[in-house]
Amino acid sequence: MRTSVNLDASKPIDVVTDRVRTAVDAGLSGIWLAQVFGYDALTLLSVIGTRVPDVDLGTAVVPVYGRHPQVMAQQALTVQAIVGNRLTLGVGLSHQTVVESMWGLSFERPAHYMAEYLAALMPMVHGQTVDARGDLITAATRGPLEVPGAEPPAVLVAALGPVMLGVAGRMADGTVTWMTGIRTVGRHVTPRITAAARQAGRPAPRVVVGLPVTVTDDPDSARERIDRSFGFYLGLPSYKAMLDMEGATRPSDVALVGSEDRIVELVGELHEAGATELVASVAGSPEERTRSLALLGSINTG
Repeated sequence: MRTSVNLDASKPIDVVTDRVRTAVDAGLSGIWLAQVFGYDALTLLSVIGTRVPDVDLGTAVVPVYGRHPQVMAQQALTVQAIVGNRLTLGVGLSHQTVVESMWGLSFERPAHYMAEYLAALMPMVHGQTVDARGDLITAATRGPLEVPGAEPPAVLVAALGPVMLGVAGRMADGTVTWMTGIRTVGRHVTPRITAAARQAGRPAPRVVVGLPVTVTDDPDSARERIDRSFGFYLGLPSYKAMLDMEGATRPSDVALVGSEDRIVELVGELHEAGATELVASVAGSPEERTRSLALLGSINTG
């Protein structure tokens, strides 16, 4: 199973780039960036990709609301051309409170919106002319998008519930999850998305799992820090539902925390649950972060 890292991109670009190099030197396969309220993730990845040539790049994730499928496709293909085809495009719905309260957009029928979005986006990134006219999205091109040197990026969907996992399996290349525990990946995420992909005649999907990770000799303190850092996810219904499904009451209940041997054991369980890649949000003191990156690099098979 591949191991990668989700970076905190709130620092200056030179600092972010140095952290990418540190992750690469530790032996990790890739770096992933979230689209939050700072940098544009795809633009930043294009900069990182030109500075660090030997690492895979991914978004986890870019919200689809606010970016027409053609805009998303053009930007993703442009990044592909810039970085030598190392991009995985992770997209998601974001959250109702963001889409409606902050952006003033409708969050009506979100799974249907994503299906219509992918119906336009997927053929666009694969060099096809599109004439998609749905209930919620209209997207038409006069011909293929012309971005020389760009190969179609893999497209992953942030899918947690059954309907969204079905959409991701039928229409995209896999899923990227967050705050979803090992048992829930094995009993819910992997079987649902795999069945949907098989029924649609698509290849086995990628199951990319994002979780907090800390290698430590003081797991109690590490769990307290994780809960302070990630506790706000309890207020977002989609993540709360995944924690409830796991039987977890706090973020640290699904985090990978403990000694090197314990983390290796947990990563093995995650692999058995069907994950194809672990994207670690490394937390802890500088020493714990160094130990975590070293371990994740040593067990990376990607």
